Amino acid sequence: MAKEMDMSKTLSPDDILGLDSVFESDDLEFASIVKKWLDENVREKIGDYFLDATIPARELAEGLGELGLLGMHLDGYGCGGSTATQYGLACRELEAVDSGLRSLVSVQGSLAMFAIHHWGSEAQKEEWLPKMAAGKAIGCFGLTEPDVGSDPSGMKTTAKKDGSDWILNGAKMWITNSPVSDVMVVWAKTEEVDDKGNNVVRGFVVPSNTEGVQTPEIHRKISLRASITGEIVLDNVRLPEDAMLPKAKGLKGPLSCLSEARYGIVFGVTGAARDALLSALEYTGTRVQFDRPLASFQITQQKLAKAFGQYSQITLLAAHLGKLKDSEKGVRPEQISLGKMVNVDTAMNVCRDLRALFGGSGITSEYPPLRHAVNLETVLTYEGTHEVHQLTLGRTMTGINAFAN
Repeated sequence: MAKEMDMSKTLSPDDILGLDSVFESDDLEFASIVKKWLDENVREKIGDYFLDATIPARELAEGLGELGLLGMHLDGYGCGGSTATQYGLACRELEAVDSGLRSLVSVQGSLAMFAIHHWGSEAQKEEWLPKMAAGKAIGCFGLTEPDVGSDPSGMKTTAKKDGSDWILNGAKMWITNSPVSDVMVVWAKTEEVDDKGNNVVRGFVVPSNTEGVQTPEIHRKISLRASITGEIVLDNVRLPEDAMLPKAKGLKGPLSCLSEARYGIVFGVTGAARDALLSALEYTGTRVQFDRPLASFQITQQKLAKAFGQYSQITLLAAHLGKLKDSEKGVRPEQISLGKMVNVDTAMNVCRDLRALFGGSGITSEYPPLRHAVNLETVLTYEGTHEVHQLTLGRTMTGINAFAN
């Protein structure tokens, strides 16, 4: 009779890698708490959320807020003030369940909350951050437009003064959380001109129930289905003068927020790769063909070993960037670009390759590798496309800007 692989005698990928020597024990213990909550509250349901193209964002936001994950790397105003490494490990556990779940947390904390925390007034911080940290208010971040993605300087959304008020007009596209949001950070061109003759970009805190705001949901997505995505349509939206983020002037404001979100992605995608690898190990150890478990075949072990090597590389790169971010030296934008470029592409390939070990079962929602791979197609594009990060690193290495030649 064929024997299944004795899983009790195997070492996990993290044990083989020696993860307990890479991260502090307190950080790993925190990650295990996050994993336990996700296993108990989300993991068994995520396949259905993906198939149904929805997620109970408000319900989950409150749970994630109670867990302390929303804006956890920010200080004060109800935020946790954690280290960058702890935040990264939280993103890793979130994306091990689904990229859509990590996107919910990233957009809330690293885009909307970070923008208000870093660039906002004291009144804006006090009004919104405690509610957002608790998951009582959901935020979104309006930068990308229907015709403007990688070049935010080409945005068409405008903000014009009318007495002491601001009047916003325009549209934003591919905005995570917008249909369920309570507040949005919207970036727009003003009539102010900089020393190069360009209209200055400013950020605005816009309550979602403001007259003239619409947030239609985007349907028919093939990727990132367990995430609520929409538009922001602004039709003569009148805002008070103090709706503007006072400390953000120019594209430095939104780009700094994107760098924060990319950092979470660097860690997050290692969770997707780990989940695909663990599920492949379990499946091939119990699935019998030709009177032997699939894991006993040389080609299977070759695929598993290759995936483990790739997983190890991206995990160690994420850990390195986390230590840099937590250090006095800090982490530079081009280093974040390196992590985003390498880790997303590698994690996507790991998930694609491991899907094949499941045969026909691998195309169902019962097993996660293909769902992760499909999600990572979106992650490869948002927060700076793969090509943009290649050009960023090329510019850093050569000193030549190849973005617009």
